[in-house]
Amino acid sequence: MATTATIPIIDISADGVNQEQVAKELVDAAVEYGFVYIKNAGREISIKQIENAFNVSRILFKSPPEDKQRCKIEKNNQGWSGMHTETLDPKTQRVGDFKEGFNFGPFANGKATQPIPQSIEPYQEQLSAFREACHELCRKLLLLFGIGLGVNPPSFFTTAHSPTAPSGSILRFLYYPPPSSTPDASPDDVRAGAHSDYGSVTLLFRLRGQAGLEILNPTTSTSTSESWSPVPVSPPGTSTDPSPPILVNIGDLLSYWTGGLLRSTVHRVAFSPDPNMIAPGETATEPRYSVVYFCHPANDTPLAPVPSERVKAAAMAKINGGSNSNPYAEPKVLTALEHLQMRLRATYLQMYGDDGKAERK
Repeated sequence: MATTATIPIIDISADGVNQEQVAKELVDAAVEYGFVYIKNAGREISIKQIENAFNVSRILFKSPPEDKQRCKIEKNNQGWSGMHTETLDPKTQRVGDFKEGFNFGPFANGKATQPIPQSIEPYQEQLSAFREACHELCRKLLLLFGIGLGVNPPSFFTTAHSPTAPSGSILRFLYYPPPSSTPDASPDDVRAGAHSDYGSVTLLFRLRGQAGLEILNPTTSTSTSESWSPVPVSPPGTSTDPSPPILVNIGDLLSYWTGGLLRSTVHRVAFSPDPNMIAPGETATEPRYSVVYFCHPANDTPLAPVPSERVKAAAMAKINGGSNSNPYAEPKVLTALEHLQMRLRATYLQMYGDDGKAERK
């Protein structure tokens, strides 16, 4: 039987919390696992806001196909992507991901700045407020990372993630049809291919009982055999919480930026037909919904070495033969926008054509 992933659970908003201790725990989790659960009692993002986001998601994906097609995803990474449009693991996937997605870019005065399905137009202010709350939570986490890494100044990351600057930050709704609705899937197919995220930090909101997310175990996987562990929606000790904890993971950009010190862990969404690969109390037979916020720095942010002695030491260890968890790290300075475009070209081959093929090599 597969063992569920062991990921730390941290309460960053508890009364009387020691900020330095929480910062240390966050950094330790990011270095070892690349993932961490954040207890959510509604202090950072209200439970009602999360419930509303899932309700709007259901409405969106039930919209008429022609209404969603009108909002088809563009090279700015905004809009609707249909089944098999995105291929997150092109080296091993037979077909693209078995999912639909909708990416929301920035809102202005509570209104979307991109085409959206008519069915969700009445909910724009809700979505705008939710997206803003997600970004502010990410900035709080990034401040804690700055403290935990001894960055000078600690606000280095939060300053780079200004909510008013153009960036690649995206609020994403995802819908995975039930296996019964995808009879063309083969035993080796996955709902979302193995990948690491593109940005700084990712917030993942899930519904209780819906299985599928798995992380790659770097310590037990080999060049010929991969070892995956399911990530429960409600880990032990959180089943009676008002809402499931928010799952936070490090993206490639933050790993790249910290010289590979913070781990950008590979993960996927599986069909999970094997009951041994499903966390207790969860099922993979139903439709699966998730809500994700991908936080990115301002587009023109140079990903130069972070001013931290700990980061500098990690970079020296890599030079001297140490390993780096970020496969996209290169010994040159990219901007945040260049880093994002590099990843998008490799994911949306239909959109980028030969440029995407070159990026995958």
